[in-house]
Amino acid sequence: MGPAAALNAMADSAVTQVILADMSQSQLETGIKQLAGKPGSQKLGVVRLDLSNQPTAVQLMTNFDVIVAALPRMASALAVQAALEAGKPLVDLTIPADTALPELRKLAESSPALVIIGCGLEPGLTELLACHLAEKLDRVDELHIKCGGIPAEPTPPLGYKIVFGGTRLPLREEDAWVVENGQLTKEARYSGVELVTFPGVGECEAFTESFMPWLLGLPMLQNLRRGTQKTVRWPGYAAKITVLKELGLLSDTPITVDGAQISPKRLVDTVLYPYVKMEKDDQDLTVFRVEAVGEREGKPCRLQAEMVDRYNTKQGLTSMARTTAFTGSIVARMIACGELTGRGLQHPERIITGPHFERLVNELKTLGITFELTNHWL
Repeated sequence: MGPAAALNAMADSAVTQVILADMSQSQLETGIKQLAGKPGSQKLGVVRLDLSNQPTAVQLMTNFDVIVAALPRMASALAVQAALEAGKPLVDLTIPADTALPELRKLAESSPALVIIGCGLEPGLTELLACHLAEKLDRVDELHIKCGGIPAEPTPPLGYKIVFGGTRLPLREEDAWVVENGQLTKEARYSGVELVTFPGVGECEAFTESFMPWLLGLPMLQNLRRGTQKTVRWPGYAAKITVLKELGLLSDTPITVDGAQISPKRLVDTVLYPYVKMEKDDQDLTVFRVEAVGEREGKPCRLQAEMVDRYNTKQGLTSMARTTAFTGSIVARMIACGELTGRGLQHPERIITGPHFERLVNELKTLGITFELTNHWL
């Protein structure tokens, strides 16, 4: 994700310097190798940085106009904290862990910085497209989001590869938020499986993940009766993960095994990683479909936005990196040049609206990331 964000930023003639920062020297070397010879690569540098050293992180951030955080959730909280203390804007591709958010919101109250959290693909583009569709309806009754990154060629045992990066599978055991009868309620993750077909891809499955609760606070969704957010995988994935969940193997709570404390989830990650890591010749694709159902001009109507994006062989970038990191980098550059302003901890759909949304969509289009919008009268 980091190199993809840097690739997008350094190709902008208005950008004069781009720094990759990571605590891993090997990660930095891989990033430099990946970006060597690309447009604007002469602007690129690296800094080895451990975010737990907050004074050093704050000092580094003061030298830049905007920061993009492409980090695991726990680490992203440290990046957000440093940016708020430095008074510098930051765009986070994910959302810091729930346990960290209250303290970050408190810190944001006294900082001049604008920090946009959840500004990648999902969360990010999916919610932005959802709000875009909802605004076109006179009344929104239902909102359904389906999104996922999958290998172009599924292989056993899961038919899945870790397309986002890192070594941990994106699996959680806790129940997920859904909207039923206008109220937030909990539903088992990996339940609600439905088959869904995408053009040029074929049949996939979608299962329950968590609806973003803050969406209910948006004016256009005040009357929402039903809302779901589902993850897309190749068929059969949810059933296999449900077995792991029922066996307690998605828990992060350590258990004692022969006198050693072991997290079941970490064990699963370690055992499965050789099967789910992206290999050199692997390619991926990303799909999403957002549907808003309600009333328009006095008639029942369903609006839909759909995307199918594939691995880019010329750039050597996964589709997940393109759709996630390019989104964050474009928004960061909008902040750097003064197009997008504000302060505090913000979700993208609160601030990337109107011409800002159109700018984002148009720039993604120039990068080959497009959305098909359709209107269906019911």
